[in-house]
Amino acid sequence: MKPQYDEDTRKALESLRNSVAKALDRKRRLGQYAVVWKDGKSVYIGPNPPEPKEPTRSDTERR
Repeated sequence: MKPQYDEDTRKALESLRNSVAKALDRKRRLGQYAVVWKDGKSVYIGPNPPEPKEPTRSDTERR
């Protein structure tokens, strides 16, 4: 069941989704990685992500 939004909220969400899709597509075409939120934590997607050197903020908040 999808939540029902008013027209202004629906337009704002659609605009945000389009902007994120464009940014991720641009990073993909440039061969860059991106950081996204997945399953409650930040993860790298794409080629050549950096090696994590220390726990991320989301990791330390769960302790």
